[in-house]
Amino acid sequence: MDTPLRVAIFAGNYNYIMDGPARALNRLADYLERHGIAVMIFAPTAKKAAFEHNGTLIPVPSIPIPMRSEYRLGLGITPRVKAELKTFQPTIFHLAAPDILGSSAIRLARRWKLPVVSSFHTRFDTYGRYYGIGLLEKPLNKYLHHFYSLCDQVYAPSESMIEELRKENFKTDLRIWSRGVDCQRFNPARRDLAWRRSIGFADDDVVISFTGRVVLEKGLTFFAEVIEALEKQNLAHKVLIVGDGPERARLQNRLKNAHFTGYLSDEPLARAYASADIFFNPSISETFGNVTLEAMASGVPCVCAEATGSRSLVIQGKTGFMAPFDSHEDFTDHLGALIQSQELRTAFGHAAIEAAHKFEWDAILGGLVENYREAQARKIESIPNSA
Repeated sequence: MDTPLRVAIFAGNYNYIMDGPARALNRLADYLERHGIAVMIFAPTAKKAAFEHNGTLIPVPSIPIPMRSEYRLGLGITPRVKAELKTFQPTIFHLAAPDILGSSAIRLARRWKLPVVSSFHTRFDTYGRYYGIGLLEKPLNKYLHHFYSLCDQVYAPSESMIEELRKENFKTDLRIWSRGVDCQRFNPARRDLAWRRSIGFADDDVVISFTGRVVLEKGLTFFAEVIEALEKQNLAHKVLIVGDGPERARLQNRLKNAHFTGYLSDEPLARAYASADIFFNPSISETFGNVTLEAMASGVPCVCAEATGSRSLVIQGKTGFMAPFDSHEDFTDHLGALIQSQELRTAFGHAAIEAAHKFEWDAILGGLVENYREAQARKIESIPNSA
């Protein structure tokens, strides 16, 4: 008799901040429940949730993360949490962050002889560059190698990310768990000229947008420098920043003519994507880039840092442009070309829509469940006398 699939997910953030990993994990929990697969999520919580989450969420003890206090660090599996797990009787552990909670889950999975898989959501090893602790990059990388080597499977969101991990000599079973996009929600029909006018943009203004957490690791200092370079070259444009975060006040002070919407979701978010003309994403910390895919589905050409994630989404010279993350000149040239040519923006936008439609959520999540089942079967086979 086949062992039923019962999934315990351990995450650093599931519902208290809306970011790419949280959205992907909520999509996963919804898919599992719709297909009759039991799932329970174990993660830190905050006094106020950012959105209504999917699935059953069990809070774990946590503390604010230094220098990024809006995020929380799970402190491991307490007796209370362990009791919840015993009652749930999981058959596989899925770890979404290489933190204390994830390490505790690995140890427990070993004792219970359960398969443990992990998804690689964020380039945590790059964060030190933005917070003055670059010396920690090597020891952090060493820890990440160790953490992921203990997992039966590790899911990266793109082939470019897998290539990067292989170059860095990660010794584990690397597989793709890509990300999807809701093309019914994110599409060019959401473009709203009346809304643009209401926030000070004329119909013929070329609007450059950024969507995401307003934090240093998204490359927003570089973003501001490139925008300033465009202004010096008298390349007429407007700037739209969608999102919120600890760097918002500093960025507003620097980009005084930009419009900041704050955090948006659902239909207002889709409207903001489609109402821009160019999407500019300078971040190198993502492993995929959900925001880039959502902009593409909205018919907006993208200019992105040449980094993991973007390399699997943006088709150079067809759906947008990529440039080395530290090359102000290349980014300025690419943005300038799009600013000056509506024909180019239109061609890239049409190609971006076509490319985005290849990322369909249910097919992607169905493939992940097949990986779960394979990890589960291999674990059963590896246990002596398991028959």
